[in-house]
Amino acid sequence: MNISKPKFWDIKKISIFSILLLPVALIIKLLFFLKKTFTKKYKFSIPVICVGNIYLGGTGKTPICIELNNILKNLNKKTAYVRKKHDVYEDEKNLLEQSGPVYEQHKRADALNDVVENKFEAAVLDDGFQDFSIKKDFSIICFNEKQWIGNGFTIPSGPLREKISSLKRADCVLINGAYNSDIENKILKNNNSIKIFYFKYEPTNIDDFKNRKAVCFAGIGNPKNFFSLLKENGINVSEEISFPDHYNYSKIDLDNLIKKAKEKNSILLTTEKDYFRIHKDYRKNIDCLKIKAKIEKENEFIEEIKRVI
Repeated sequence: MNISKPKFWDIKKISIFSILLLPVALIIKLLFFLKKTFTKKYKFSIPVICVGNIYLGGTGKTPICIELNNILKNLNKKTAYVRKKHDVYEDEKNLLEQSGPVYEQHKRADALNDVVENKFEAAVLDDGFQDFSIKKDFSIICFNEKQWIGNGFTIPSGPLREKISSLKRADCVLINGAYNSDIENKILKNNNSIKIFYFKYEPTNIDDFKNRKAVCFAGIGNPKNFFSLLKENGINVSEEISFPDHYNYSKIDLDNLIKKAKEKNSILLTTEKDYFRIHKDYRKNIDCLKIKAKIEKENEFIEEIKRVI
């Protein structure tokens, strides 16, 4: 489904659209409460570490999952990723599979049972903070410092899957961006024992694109963050083209992008997630920026993980 995020979601000033959608938001909130209250919960025999969010999309969950998996492997733990199976969105799964086995089921608890049966020693739960059927041993919530919580409303009045008060259930927050005391104070107001860390995206193949013009496109949660990252790392961005999150690129889309890059005498550059959604016949004409999540005070973060495993 190619639907763009509404612009009013990230405007701090209250929008008339947010107000008009409040009745729908309240109904969703009620259904969410009933689900939370009556869902049967399952405890598993291995540590389950959840990487989730409350802001919908663009918070850095996938890179953090990969970094967490690498940390666990370095601690000599046999680890697998667990995801809810989506019949449409395969980009994140394909990206995760580059660094470890991925188990998917329509119910995450079923996928976790598969992980346990296959003798894994820990599970990285990609998303699932709002899945109340699973008792998590450690919950990490990701934010982007630029978007933070948007307008503060829940879906569809705003970008939040649940209110910031839900951080009471979390153990750790990872913020993609620079130190922000205001954000930290708001987090600690809701959970004064939560651990807060920061991380940044570290491009691993940026030198391949230096001194070259690039037409850049992205269909992710926050494309502007991708474009900013390129500029911050010295890429000459000749044009920025945004698509909805998890966008399914058609042949016409790709032909037009390739034509535009040729007209501007530029390379065509996108994210790894987008790259895995592009038909393999087109990939030879497109480059992708590879990144890793670099966690500040990583040793302290690793100590938090050690307490769980």
